[in-house]
Amino acid sequence: MSAMNWPAVFPFPVISVAGTNGKGSSVAMLAAVLGAAGYRTGAYTSPHLLRYNERIQIEGTPVSDHCLIAAFEKLESARADTSLSYFEFGTLAAMDLFLDAGVDVAILEVGMGGRLDAVNLFPADVALVTNIAMDHMDWLGTDREAIGKEKAGIFRAHHPAVIGESSPPASLEQHAQQIGASLCCLDREYGYHRTDALHWCWRSQGRSIENLPVPALSGKFQLDNAAAVLMVLELLSARLPVSSRALRQGLEKVQLPGRFQVISGPPTECIIDVAHNPAAAAMLADNLRQRACEGRTLAVVGMLADKAIDEVLSTMSPVVDCWYLGGLEAPRGASSERLAAALATVGTDEPHSTADTVEAAWAAALANAEPADRIVAFGSFLTAGAILQLAS
Repeated sequence: MSAMNWPAVFPFPVISVAGTNGKGSSVAMLAAVLGAAGYRTGAYTSPHLLRYNERIQIEGTPVSDHCLIAAFEKLESARADTSLSYFEFGTLAAMDLFLDAGVDVAILEVGMGGRLDAVNLFPADVALVTNIAMDHMDWLGTDREAIGKEKAGIFRAHHPAVIGESSPPASLEQHAQQIGASLCCLDREYGYHRTDALHWCWRSQGRSIENLPVPALSGKFQLDNAAAVLMVLELLSARLPVSSRALRQGLEKVQLPGRFQVISGPPTECIIDVAHNPAAAAMLADNLRQRACEGRTLAVVGMLADKAIDEVLSTMSPVVDCWYLGGLEAPRGASSERLAAALATVGTDEPHSTADTVEAAWAAALANAEPADRIVAFGSFLTAGAILQLAS
């Protein structure tokens, strides 16, 4: 790839973000705070909801078709006989666009795992692992220790790494010790406590910040993500100083489509969430319990066949009154019959209907919803994207 004319050392810090859930939220908060501090940010995330351009954002704005095409053409010319995957093309294009734009910082979300992910081509000045749960087990391993070891692959020798949970797999710390990375773990090197419904306090071993606003993203778990984000920013403060005002402004204004995104009626409230594994489903169920609803909760579900469908539906069952199951028209998409079979295994008493597509399932839910009801659509980025197109 010498024809790309990239520098031997990047002129901006690189933050790599891995984890099972919370990666997108953490990238969004980092970009929002650093943007509020006046820095030109580059953020690379995946997958997208509506348009591929969402994956590569500069100063919070998706890059244009023209810029994307130019980057892909440059890569195609430079790669010669080197084979590149879909994700590798996108990752390399993102970094090339960040270099051309002269960003002050690049925030890169790992697609899957860490050690073998294309994002790991770029050495992280600070690495963040949000949490470890069971997902992509065919590729990453069948327990948290194995999955943690894969995600620890983004750590770099003699550079800091942040862990966004208080009881992480031992494999994360073991790998950090082996390569000489300095580890900062939640409730050890840093932590937080909530002071009231709207505010919280963050502390590290050398600093504390009082009276912070609760992040604009929904869910109690977002404070775990926000605390880890502040630790990353603290570690980069010599190169990218951030004022308390910018911290507050970024946390108050951060947005992330498809993460407990509420679209108000009429005729009814719709909540769209990309939750597609048991841990994310548990978070979604908790959020629904905390949000009052006078009527029923109607669930529109579409999932990929290689996900833990039975466990996800079982986790959501206590907060759902009626199910609308839709097939996903994708190579790995599960049929509505597969979802119905999983629901039968769960043994729920809630009524359900099936449709060939999530769009048809959404239409059926909308036709049967009363004004006091709410519809929650979840199960996949593909589901969230499809419903967003219909509901917006």
